[in-house]
Amino acid sequence: MSAAIYYFSATGNSLMVARDIASELKEAKLLPITKAAGSGSIEQADIVGIVFPVYMFGLPLIVAEFLKRLKAKPDAYVFSVATLGGLPGRAHSLIRSILGARGIELACGFSVMMPGNYTPLYGAIPKEQQEGMFKKEKIKVKEIARLVTERKRGIFEEKPFLANFLLYVLLYRAGSKQIPGSAKGFWITDACTKCGRCAKVCPVANIEMKDGRPFWLAHCQHCMACLQWCPVEAIQYKKSTLGRERYRHPGISEEDIGGQRVDPLKI
Repeated sequence: MSAAIYYFSATGNSLMVARDIASELKEAKLLPITKAAGSGSIEQADIVGIVFPVYMFGLPLIVAEFLKRLKAKPDAYVFSVATLGGLPGRAHSLIRSILGARGIELACGFSVMMPGNYTPLYGAIPKEQQEGMFKKEKIKVKEIARLVTERKRGIFEEKPFLANFLLYVLLYRAGSKQIPGSAKGFWITDACTKCGRCAKVCPVANIEMKDGRPFWLAHCQHCMACLQWCPVEAIQYKKSTLGRERYRHPGISEEDIGGQRVDPLKI
């Protein structure tokens, strides 16, 4: 059976999970959501996976837009995998709703705990804890791959329901429309070396370099890739990220993240 695994990732958590799932499913194609968002799926696969990070207890906007254009075979087995540092919110339910409106069934929605990376609220957890989570991720992925291979249905990892629903309503429903303009909160310190790495890793080309310094545009995904991958930690978000340790998955490179980069006009 053919398989296509679509992913969106800023610090590497979702990309690593997507890679591991693709490896377990054998010969699965690994495809960035950013590059597929413009035209929908061109891979008419038997198995379709969507791997993404939870944002504001919901979906990254680009993932939601991609799902509205996704094309799938009538008998395709479609599943989702959310990476998260806390609660999954209503991410899988949102996917079920978006796909359901287009006649596509979401068979299962899995959740994988990974180190949190939202620096405006907290710094990176200790390396030892990260390593423990990475080991558990490998085990969870094998279980997900087994269930997918068996074409299991009806598993949606969104508990506890009430907490997830309330957080989704309070944060995602109320604040997701503000995400594209959230880039106004980014700024740089004098430590900036004008290396341009921030522009290279931005998956939607929301950063322009002018006189060697970054300027943020108005189609941000609030993924924090620019902040996390800055080699000298010169990029800050408002005042809350100063002095907080950054996070990047050790198994993922700058080139891996930059490989998702796409002209926003094509999204």
